[in-house]
Amino acid sequence: MPRIDLDPAALRAGTGYPAPFDEPVAGRLQRRLAPVAGLTAMGISHVLLRPGAWSSQRHWHEGEDEVLVMLSGEAVLIEDEGETVLRPGDCAAWPAGVRNGHHLVNRSNADCTFLCMSAGDRMAGGAYSDIDMVFTEQGYLHRDGTPYPARRTA
Repeated sequence: MPRIDLDPAALRAGTGYPAPFDEPVAGRLQRRLAPVAGLTAMGISHVLLRPGAWSSQRHWHEGEDEVLVMLSGEAVLIEDEGETVLRPGDCAAWPAGVRNGHHLVNRSNADCTFLCMSAGDRMAGGAYSDIDMVFTEQGYLHRDGTPYPARRTA
């Protein structure tokens, strides 16, 4: 099995979220590993969260399974059912279509890292639990269908 070379997978900050929803995610840096590994049917991101940063807005996917593996540090997983501290080796998973909004928040004083893997129909979209925003293949929309000006990248 070939080792994935991380050098071509640029570590990038930011998100395509429209303001002000992009602000809590400003301390998230991620590498998209699937393209450099030649994978076409699943996504893999290596994510670093700075102290205080969110992994994303709290969301769920209509057609995409998602799995997270904590690598270093700790973060708080926030879901509809409550909060759980995740530490290295901890895993979490969300099946496609389950409307359990989730994200991680780094409430510690140190960086944390994790892998997030997904497979399924990315274009099926989903929604954000706490804000007036959904995502579709057309981009970010208000729940009434009015588009946001931002381009979807995350």
